[in-house]
Amino acid sequence: MATTKWALDPTHSELQFKVKHLMITTVTGSIKSFQAELASEGDDFSNATISFSGDIASIDTGNADRDNHLKSGDFFEAEKYPTINFKSTSVEKDGSDYTVKGDLTIKDVTKPVKLNAEFGGIATDPWGNTKAGFTLSGKINRTEFGLTWNAALETGGVMVSEEVKILGELQFVKQA
Repeated sequence: MATTKWALDPTHSELQFKVKHLMITTVTGSIKSFQAELASEGDDFSNATISFSGDIASIDTGNADRDNHLKSGDFFEAEKYPTINFKSTSVEKDGSDYTVKGDLTIKDVTKPVKLNAEFGGIATDPWGNTKAGFTLSGKINRTEFGLTWNAALETGGVMVSEEVKILGELQFVKQA
């Protein structure tokens, strides 16, 4: 069967991250500028290949000071490492959904990660474009990628949790 290429529809896609702050609340941020490509055998996404690149300069948590801190040497070192990258190593069907495994690179560290991709389905928009939708979720330990900055709290614990939840709403357009 021929390979089908799918391009990200950025106007109908978003990528967020969530991190515990002071261990009592969760701060949500997003990467506003990112690209992703998907290749599959027709409309079956088993064994698909996925690549992703996110622009660190586009991080937005709703607070400019926090955004600048995240882009600084304490965290992502955006000037030296301007992107986060992901390349799948396997995509396996899990019921009607998929388990995506791949290599995530943050700064100069590449580690294997596992993400869940809930398949939203395939639909044709009013302009005749065939689209596929996925809800992505997973988590990583940020310190494994060299994002080790933190501050101890007087009450015990730390300011920023090591666990980062990743959430994405991704819509792809089938290419002719």
